[in-house]
Amino acid sequence: MADADTREDCEEQALPELKDALETCSAQFDARQAACGRLGPAPYDPVINPSNFVSTIDNTYFPLKPGTTFFYEGKTEEGVETNSVAVTHNTKVILGVTCVEVRDKVFVDGQLTEDTRDWFAQDIHGNVWYFGENSRELEGPLTVSIEGSWIAGEDGAKPGIIMKAHPAVGDFYRQEFSLGTAEDLGEVLSLNRSVTVPAGSFAHCLETKDTSPLEPDVVEKKFYAPNVGFVLETDPETGERSELVRITTE
Repeated sequence: MADADTREDCEEQALPELKDALETCSAQFDARQAACGRLGPAPYDPVINPSNFVSTIDNTYFPLKPGTTFFYEGKTEEGVETNSVAVTHNTKVILGVTCVEVRDKVFVDGQLTEDTRDWFAQDIHGNVWYFGENSRELEGPLTVSIEGSWIAGEDGAKPGIIMKAHPAVGDFYRQEFSLGTAEDLGEVLSLNRSVTVPAGSFAHCLETKDTSPLEPDVVEKKFYAPNVGFVLETDPETGERSELVRITTE
C-alpha cells in the first residue's frame, strides 16, 4: 500500500487476526492429537472394495429409502431454520461404489441458504459409509461458498462411517476425512434415549456426540430412532434444537 497511514492501519488490523488464527491452529492441533490418541497410531486408510457394498441402505438407525423426505425445524440466532432432507433416486459412483444421493436444503426464514448433495453407501455388514458431499452456501441466487465439499478419492479425501451396523456405547470413529475440509468424528453415548419431537415420541434412541477438530469448541448431540433415522440435533452450548417435524414418501 502506497499510503503509509493506510498501511499502518492494515498492519494493526492484521495483528489480532494473526493471533486468532494461531490460537485456532493450536486448538485444532490439540483436537487432532486427542482424536488420534483414541483412534490409535495407525494411518487412517480404509480399504474400499466395491464388491463389499450393497444397493440398499436399511441400517436400523440410518435407513435411506429413495423417495423419502425428512423435514426438520429449529430456531437459531439467524431466524427460523427449516431443513428438508430428500433421499433421491440419483446415484453417484465413488471409488467404484454406487452411492445413494441425498439432497439437503436449509432455509432461514424461508430463504434458501444451503443446498448440499451427500453420498452414502452401505457395506455387507450393515455399516453406512459417507463418501462425500457437494455443499453450496447461498445468498439469494448466488453461490458464495463451497466450503466443506469433498469426494472420497480426490485430493487425499477418504470415506468414513456415518453409522455403524451395531453401535455400542463408547464407539469413537471418523465419519469423514479430508484434511482441513471435513474431519467430523462421532462417539456413541447411549442406545436407550427417549426423544419427543413434533413428528412423535421415540424410545430406545441412539445418542451420539459429534465433533470436529476444525471447530474444537463445537459439540453436537444427535439422536437416531430405530427404523426411522435422525430425529433430533441439539447444541449443548446454545440450547438450539433441530427437530424432525414430519416424513413424506413418494
